[in-house]
Amino acid sequence: MSDQRKLLSQYHPVLYFLAVWMRRIKRYGEWNLDGYKYTSLRTSDKLPFRVKKHQSVLIRKLGDSDMQLQVNKVRNLSIGIEQINGIIIKPGETFSFCKLVGLPTRRKGYVEGMELSFGKARPGIGGGLCQIANLIHWMVMHSSLTITERHHHSFDPFPDCGRVLPFGSGATVFYNYGDYRFTNNTPHTFQINLWLTEKCLEGELRIDKELDYAYHVFEKEHEFLKIGDEFYRKNEIWRNKILKFEGGRIIDTELLTKNFARVAYIPDNYTIKE
Repeated sequence: MSDQRKLLSQYHPVLYFLAVWMRRIKRYGEWNLDGYKYTSLRTSDKLPFRVKKHQSVLIRKLGDSDMQLQVNKVRNLSIGIEQINGIIIKPGETFSFCKLVGLPTRRKGYVEGMELSFGKARPGIGGGLCQIANLIHWMVMHSSLTITERHHHSFDPFPDCGRVLPFGSGATVFYNYGDYRFTNNTPHTFQINLWLTEKCLEGELRIDKELDYAYHVFEKEHEFLKIGDEFYRKNEIWRNKILKFEGGRIIDTELLTKNFARVAYIPDNYTIKE
């Protein structure tokens, strides 16, 4: 059976507002006192070598969701990527999605897009920015950068529709206490470039020196489960480290994460668990 208990902040909008801003104020303090050196330099000059490139479709049919929210999301993405495009991550620096993008507000041009909150899909100012975090996270997983903060949705709201990445390989953000961060603990300088095409959000991770190794990320142990009256989805995300100039010889394999989340729809195939 699912746990239907609510957080105190869910009982009244004022309590929710206060809870959010208390956590935001705490994060503001951490940004000044936590000892991290955060990225801030952006440049239109691209670093010479590409580590990983990826793209994701801008508009998908997601269940019975309002398609206008999908259209609005594209506008939000266009604003958000301008705060990140060209960002340089030097050795010892930390990338913070929320610190770079800032609080999405109407004054900045953001509109209502779809966001996932408390187990539901609903409209919210700046909704859809998670698509940028998802794309960046997928590229970072293909590098030697160290992920220091990542959150993911606690439920799977829609059946797969053109999904090309493994379930649970994304990253969700909620300004500013639900951040996506990684640190460059390597001797190399990295760069993230983002842009929109007619149909896709596209991005690339670049580096100042060509490396002789690369990473391949893959899924294992994927399964839908029915436990009681609820449906769940689980899998594991792994990656191989391969030598590029030795026929892709695998020199290391590691488990990145295990996922287990409630499913808000009835999957076509599932295993019943007592």
